Amino acid sequence: MKLRKKSTALLMAAFASMMLMSGCGQAKIGYIDGERVTKEAPQIASLVEEGNQKLQEAQTQAEADLKQKLQENPNMSQEEAQKLQMDTQRKLQGLNQSYALQLRQKVDAALAKVTKDKKLDAVVNNSQEQPIAISGATDVTDDVIKELQ
Repeated sequence: MKLRKKSTALLMAAFASMMLMSGCGQAKIGYIDGERVTKEAPQIASLVEEGNQKLQEAQTQAEADLKQKLQENPNMSQEEAQKLQMDTQRKLQGLNQSYALQLRQKVDAALAKVTKDKKLDAVVNNSQEQPIAISGATDVTDDVIKELQ
């Protein structure tokens, strides 16, 4: 008997919350041009530049290390050489992923602040190649760029 009352109460609460939510109005949707944010936001541009520079340095260093190891051990087997190359690739991929994560976190933080300030329900990435913004959506690209100054 108690289970039936609890189930009924839970069902009524769920129904009431659905009714309240459906009467709240239309969703407010914003969009950003991710390419513009990447190009124009100073924090993002400097992070991309720093990441590219670090990747280039790491690649140059890895090539020098590989060359040195090959000189130290000219009889190195093909398996050992491939293992060295794979280790180098893993290190470079890790560095690349680290910078990509930092970039994503900065954009997400700025986007979250703009979304909250503008009281938007959702924000989508709208690129020129694949436009997805619908009529009535708010362009928040400039606001996100301003947050990333």
